[in-house]
Amino acid sequence: MTPDLGISGSDSTQFAVTDTIRPAPGSPLHLALWCAAQGWPVHPLAPRRKTPAANCQACRGQAHSYRDCPCIELGRWCHGFYAATCDPNVISAWWGRRPDFGVGVSCGPAGLIVIDVDAHQAALPGPGRLLPGIHIPETVSLRGLRHGFHSLAVLAALRGAPDPAQDASTLRVRTPSGGMHIWYAAEPGQAWRCSAGSSPSRALAWQVDVRAHGGYIIAPGTTTDAGTYTALGTVRRPAQLPGWLAVELARTGHLPAPPAQRTATPMPRRAHEAVVAAGGGHDAAARTMDTVLAAVIGCATMSQGAGFSDKLNRAAYTAGGLVGAGHLTADEAESALLGAAAQARPGQERRALQIIQSGMTAGRRQPLTLGDRT
Repeated sequence: MTPDLGISGSDSTQFAVTDTIRPAPGSPLHLALWCAAQGWPVHPLAPRRKTPAANCQACRGQAHSYRDCPCIELGRWCHGFYAATCDPNVISAWWGRRPDFGVGVSCGPAGLIVIDVDAHQAALPGPGRLLPGIHIPETVSLRGLRHGFHSLAVLAALRGAPDPAQDASTLRVRTPSGGMHIWYAAEPGQAWRCSAGSSPSRALAWQVDVRAHGGYIIAPGTTTDAGTYTALGTVRRPAQLPGWLAVELARTGHLPAPPAQRTATPMPRRAHEAVVAAGGGHDAAARTMDTVLAAVIGCATMSQGAGFSDKLNRAAYTAGGLVGAGHLTADEAESALLGAAAQARPGQERRALQIIQSGMTAGRRQPLTLGDRT
């Protein structure tokens, strides 16, 4: 039996209880149902291990994609996180058969992006691999940096942002190896890609993995042979992904590959809500951002000759003026701009980020009084 996750009495009854679902408090079934009630699809993990439960004999004996396999439709747990579900009856059947199963959460369908900080003993990489894409001169001593907590803290400090490992506003889970899982909620409809901190192609920071679409995370309260995944503090749900982290994830290649065809789309709902909820002049600030972001997103329908750079620079300058006047925060503005740029020109996030930062810096020197021309 897994130890108590720390779910309050009211939270623990948020899933359907029927004659066939009577989970013992603290049991893996109780945990799986609680996760499903949060909208997080779950799948079984092999008992006391971090890996998904084994496929059925038929799936083990033949090589095939989960897309071609009937097992998932038939309610079997084959193919790991692809079989994840929120259906309490299926979950009850799975853990009813194997109450010793651990609990995995499929990050993509759950709308989660989890920063997985490792604390392994490993040789420090060269300056180019500590924070991918950020130049660290050879003359800078990295002595004293030992693991992912250090590299993530350095990245946050460079961006003038709080260290995510200290973010008490979101669900944080201590792993048996001494690492940490920092759970965040992604923007609705925004898919992020997984990565490993040791990857030479896509990584946020050394010894910092990213669990998102195409990956899963171990639910807090799950016990393996190495120990228990323990939730820290009192927060049991993920906060919204911070804007500065979204910018860094985009910069380091965590956005999905561009679609075959692109069409213009409206300003992302979450970005619009963030602008409306920000400082004074709510509606006017939102309308202003809608206008300039729509011009950027509209470039998606044209591969050339759309004036993308100029429109993005103008939008960034306007956003900088709104930030300077206190109508929204720099993180909110930068995140919205980068999201619009990614829709218009996928794969050009690094170039877009340079334009955004330059335009916002200039705009902040001229605070925008709402009603001014943009």
